[in-house]
Amino acid sequence: MTPPSSNRLSEFLPEFLIVGAVKAATTWIHAQLQDNPTLFLPDPEPHYFSSEFEKGPEFYRDFFADAPSGVRLGEKSADYLAHPHAASRIAQLLPDVPLVVQLRNPIERAYSDYRMLYRRGTVRGAPEEYFNRATTSQPRFLDDGLYAQHLSRWYDLFQPAQIHVLLFEDVKQRPRATVEAVCDHIGAPHHFEEVLPQGRVNDGSAHFLPLPIRTVLAPFKESVKPLRDSRVFNGVRSLFAREVRYPPLSDDTRARLADFYAYDVERLAGMLGRDLSHWLTRDRIAA
Repeated sequence: MTPPSSNRLSEFLPEFLIVGAVKAATTWIHAQLQDNPTLFLPDPEPHYFSSEFEKGPEFYRDFFADAPSGVRLGEKSADYLAHPHAASRIAQLLPDVPLVVQLRNPIERAYSDYRMLYRRGTVRGAPEEYFNRATTSQPRFLDDGLYAQHLSRWYDLFQPAQIHVLLFEDVKQRPRATVEAVCDHIGAPHHFEEVLPQGRVNDGSAHFLPLPIRTVLAPFKESVKPLRDSRVFNGVRSLFAREVRYPPLSDDTRARLADFYAYDVERLAGMLGRDLSHWLTRDRIAA
């Protein structure tokens, strides 16, 4: 497919991008930037430069149709980082765009990604069934955490100063400073919200409707979206929602994952100039 011309896209080109990684708290930074009155980011992830590129520029334009005048446009699609073609597509259309990359301990990330697909019903077996790269039906669980491998592709196409990398632990330990650093990188005024609405932040420990009920209600997801913050809706939902019981990640599997990621983590530490050895030596892996 011929890449869309910049003339057709010039009226709504994003001025910054959050490109991943999946399950690294990118939803949190996305919500923080959405709360900034000088910025506009669409709620859904466009995935335009990854899985939806064939849909063309008009598809992408629709995500920014509701943006008020005078704000800076941006978007978050967490699969861009690991996608084999996203970096080159973005570089061709937006060669100078500021990029935000958020990374998480790859073992935690893999298990969190597994948990997400488990509660969706996409996977049903124990983690061990999916964390063997040679046999897994979900290679993303392991491959998406090879951050140095993926970042090398981006550094080949963009100037290092365009890429701002933050870690999951930065968000946990220094949330305000982390948001302010991102604002500086994308050229936005500082804005930080201490308490974000619960629905705007993913939480794997939250209560969910049982999968059969979610499956039945799936066709009505968009029509009931405006009701989600109402007292009546949440009251009814609380009658049925339950905490999901996830199969645990065994110590043996953690150890094998640490071995799997050791070389890539060492490379990443050199690229970022940060000590990441704690990613592979923790006694327990947080979900």
